[in-house]
Amino acid sequence: MSDKYHKSKDPFIKREQEQYGTPVPSREYIINFLDGFGKPVPAKKIIQGFDLKSDDEREGLRRRLIAMTRDGQIIANRRGSYGLVSKMELVRGRVLTHRDGFGFLIPDDGGDDIFMPARQVRGVFTDDVVLVRVISGGARRREGVIVEVLERNTHQVVGRYYNDEGVGYVDPDNKAIPLDISIPPGNEGGAENGQFVVAEILGQPGKRRGPHGRVIAILGDHLTPGMEVELAIRSHELPFEWSEAVLQEAGSYQAEVTEKDKAGRNDLRHLPFVTIDGEDAQDFDDAIYCKPVKGKGWTLWVAIADVSHYVRTDSALDKEAKARGNSAYFPAKVIPMLPETLSNNLCSLKPEVDRLVLVCEMDIDEQGVIEDFRFSEAVIHSHARLTYTEVSAMIDGKKTQNHQFYKHLKPMYQLYKKLLRRRLLRGAMEFNTTDTQIHFDDKGKIDCIKPTQRNEAHRLIEEAMLAANVCTAKWLAKHKMPFLYRVHEGPQESKLIALRDFLKAFSLRLSGGTKPHAMDYAKLLERVHKRPDAHLIQMVMLRSLQQALYLPDNAGHFGLAYDEYCHFTSPIRRYPDLLVHRAIKHVLQGRKPKKFPYDQHAMLEIGEHCSMTERRADRATREATDWLKCEYMQDKVGEVFDGRITEVTGFGVFAELDEIYVQGLLHVTSLKNDYYHHDQTHHLLRGKRGGHVYRLGDPIKVLVARVDLDKRKIDFDLVD
Repeated sequence: MSDKYHKSKDPFIKREQEQYGTPVPSREYIINFLDGFGKPVPAKKIIQGFDLKSDDEREGLRRRLIAMTRDGQIIANRRGSYGLVSKMELVRGRVLTHRDGFGFLIPDDGGDDIFMPARQVRGVFTDDVVLVRVISGGARRREGVIVEVLERNTHQVVGRYYNDEGVGYVDPDNKAIPLDISIPPGNEGGAENGQFVVAEILGQPGKRRGPHGRVIAILGDHLTPGMEVELAIRSHELPFEWSEAVLQEAGSYQAEVTEKDKAGRNDLRHLPFVTIDGEDAQDFDDAIYCKPVKGKGWTLWVAIADVSHYVRTDSALDKEAKARGNSAYFPAKVIPMLPETLSNNLCSLKPEVDRLVLVCEMDIDEQGVIEDFRFSEAVIHSHARLTYTEVSAMIDGKKTQNHQFYKHLKPMYQLYKKLLRRRLLRGAMEFNTTDTQIHFDDKGKIDCIKPTQRNEAHRLIEEAMLAANVCTAKWLAKHKMPFLYRVHEGPQESKLIALRDFLKAFSLRLSGGTKPHAMDYAKLLERVHKRPDAHLIQMVMLRSLQQALYLPDNAGHFGLAYDEYCHFTSPIRRYPDLLVHRAIKHVLQGRKPKKFPYDQHAMLEIGEHCSMTERRADRATREATDWLKCEYMQDKVGEVFDGRITEVTGFGVFAELDEIYVQGLLHVTSLKNDYYHHDQTHHLLRGKRGGHVYRLGDPIKVLVARVDLDKRKIDFDLVD
């Protein structure tokens, strides 16, 4: 190719001119330019090749090269030449470290995880973004070495401060961080030996040095009720404080919707919308109304809080919501994505008040097929705040406090049964998993842990939301808008092979070849659901699936069996939903996709960030819950419980106690006296001499032997 940059040949020059006063070569054109050389290109030659005359143009190119390096599209070698990451067989992704020192790369492209030995992850933290070169693969799990750290994402660490003969350090409370944080003299911040502290990272780890920092906050001497959430929040760097700018912006809105804000909107206040949520819900994102249409089916309205009306692009509220990515729900505390003046009040679809919404109105035929749909900016007036328990009782024919609303809900229940049938026909998967809820006493300690029961009301709302989400994805794709799909890809090849090897021992087969569909999984689940070992088979099938992500490119939703799917229904608590709302309003207001403030690359960055914040919140809530469960079990040491094996490892098995839903470790040394072989394919430990087998899903009787609050560990002993 020619080594001169010609604006006329840049296919995205118009986009660059619209976005920047002084346009620079587009990312796509730079990639094409570098590709033409077939080898890394010196920075000086790139500047010459693009024939940039002014200082502004050269500075723009320099910044773009830095941004492309940060995003893992290109990399600079030690000679200062830039090459394409895709040509160097490098993989970009996030690090996941393990308490035992090793780690994994979770690739951005959704491929199989890449194992990294301890010597590789010594210089990084969990969630750092890196480039890895794969050095082995084939039949074995892929192994890689870190070539470049692109993004550092750990800036604070929570743990206990210790001073050992004049050498200060912080032992991280998060056991996924296997590195102590060195605290140089003078940086102790007044901390005393054994206190829980927050350490700011001043020097990131390297291959030949550990991280160092300074103490910026002292949390206390002991873990007490309430501190477990504080530790989890700080350990995982969840933003939890509102800046003055955010509070001022949130406080600038009136307590109720103004007449000016209602003007020009579709007025749906006459329709009997209702919200249906849990008893303790505060932020009501969605309201529904369903009307039967004689001989044609139904019209379903799904109204979602119009958060984007108040949270404007690049405002202080928007930047904070993006940083948080989502609300985090702890057992007795919520870290909301938006201040409560918005999340629990002005945006929340509370009963008997006017609220601004985006509405998806769907025409659905008598078989549950969505024939047409449309969106509008509207104002509604919710007629009632109903709970799942109450609606379930209505469906069962019982009288309730708000029973008069059942005449409006009955058509929705009839439609729900049709939508559920469509769900089964398309092959969406239904795994029978148990969620639990922690109940506290007046001292903030666990009173009991109970399973949450999903009833018909939960499923009714779920089907209504799924329908609206699918329509949203189709509509935005039709209008060629950049937005974030909720992507759930099919199983990776290695996990698929492992699943099929496991199923052989049960004389079972998963159909679908190398690319099974959700229907193949659904048929197998249906075949085994009455078997005594159904729980085991279902657990292994579930673990073969990938994690759902936010991506700007559509790859469908495997689990729900949708060709295209996105999140539209929870903008109060999820940032991707807020972006989807902005995209919808952009189209409704007659503007072109190229005028949207987010392009495909921006969506990719935000999608990666929001996928990370979702995982971060999950880890933090799990950590806080583990501590609470350990505290709950302290007075049960020595007691015997029935349980079930939930995980099998080479060093023992984890078991969950029946009725209490607390998990602990039964170490291999606590099993029947024998040497044990770990069969990863069949998820079991087998005694080499006695042949005794401990298999995933097996019932087991255990004694609570030890509880370690600091390490959040519960150890069991086997009861014969």
